Amino acid sequence: MIERHHVGQRMSQLVKHNGTIYLAGQVGHGDTVAEQTRDCLAKVDKLLEEAGSDREHILQAIIWMADMDRDFAEMNTIWDAWAPEGHAPARAAGEAKLATPDYLVEVIVTAAEKA
Repeated sequence: MIERHHVGQRMSQLVKHNGTIYLAGQVGHGDTVAEQTRDCLAKVDKLLEEAGSDREHILQAIIWMADMDRDFAEMNTIWDAWAPEGHAPARAAGEAKLATPDYLVEVIVTAAEKA
């Protein structure tokens, strides 16, 4: 069974299938990559809770940044404080042109439901 939440014409914010949770890319608000990363991760937390999961059950995270040279270290500072020790997911980070010039970071998460 496939379960979709916050369904729009283009995408769902959350899709569950066989105990796996797929989140749409989350973007945040703010003037700095730190502010936007905090906001993205707060949205991830909220969606994971809604889906019956949490940070400790994240399987994979993909992070896109508009300017990796400039923002990678700052983003990692926020990420490292947020990610639970001993539960680091498989992760990739890269640089991409994001949907609007205002976006500095986008976070995409796949997680498992809590048993």
